[in-house]
Amino acid sequence: MKVRLEMTRPALKDLARLDRITRERVVAALERLTQHPETVDLKKLEGTTDIWRYRVGDWRVILRFDREKGILYVLHVKHRREAYRG
Repeated sequence: MKVRLEMTRPALKDLARLDRITRERVVAALERLTQHPETVDLKKLEGTTDIWRYRVGDWRVILRFDREKGILYVLHVKHRREAYRG
């Protein structure tokens, strides 16, 4: 099943702050996620109903999945030490 990816404004800002190599790596991982979502390391965050995390090295992509529409909303791209705060 292919899914559509939508970037939120905070996620775009997070990506813009990354160095070029890390940004390219994250973008490639997101493309892989849209093509073959069953093969990636997605985990549901505890205490939430629809928030997931996608691990890309030391970086975490925080996602919300709308199953009805088949859309993954990228909420944030954060370093692992910051991703789960607040």
